[in-house]
Amino acid sequence: MKRVRNTACKSASMALLTMLLFIGQVAAKDEAEGGAKRPLPDWYPCVASDILTWCKPKAGVWVDLGAGAGGVALAVASSENQAASESAIVLVDPDAKALSQALQKGRDRGLGNRLVAVVGVAEKMPLPDNSVDLVFSRGSIWFWNDRAKGIREIYRVLRPGGSAMIGGGLGSTYPEWARREFMRRRHGPRNADSPQAKEFARLRDPKTIRQWAKDAGIAEFEVIGGGAWPPEDPRAGAGIWLKFTKPKAE
Repeated sequence: MKRVRNTACKSASMALLTMLLFIGQVAAKDEAEGGAKRPLPDWYPCVASDILTWCKPKAGVWVDLGAGAGGVALAVASSENQAASESAIVLVDPDAKALSQALQKGRDRGLGNRLVAVVGVAEKMPLPDNSVDLVFSRGSIWFWNDRAKGIREIYRVLRPGGSAMIGGGLGSTYPEWARREFMRRRHGPRNADSPQAKEFARLRDPKTIRQWAKDAGIAEFEVIGGGAWPPEDPRAGAGIWLKFTKPKAE
């Protein structure tokens, strides 16, 4: 009987050890994957802060080009910036369903009377000449059919003295760990020599952005940021932006 009890105890101990090892392996896997279950902070307020800080727009009519479901527009409208609180924001996007979602979110936040949605594309913006004070666009320029034409359209609709900020990124104040984790989740382990990775980097290269601005005939502009970086780089997700202002003399 004693031998049976010892055997049972040994079996139970082995089972417990096996279970603990399994739990440890799962925990190690989660840690190795960057804590995939850890929620990332909202990046839209960081992007909105950069737009408002770098452009310093005056109150008036503002445009979120390629607004999608309104993430950036809602963050801008919800900010404590005085000019933002006094401005109407026009959301332009080819996806009517996404725009409807953005307007509903705006109504839910009490911003409905400050948001207007218009179906349209960058290359043919449904707005008059010299009609808006600010155009911002995050993440859409990579999908335009003709980037130079889209930039020219932005210049056309800007009032003299109006500014534009076009590009992509998670915001300069977004935590570094979150930027890197966002990039890891979005892109995973990526072969830097693959055609997809090379094209991704080319489209976000400062030289590419400058060429688009030159092709659009923009005489004075600024490119902010260094382009695409791999997830392990501390600069990953910082983004790149094209910023310009329409001269007041026009």
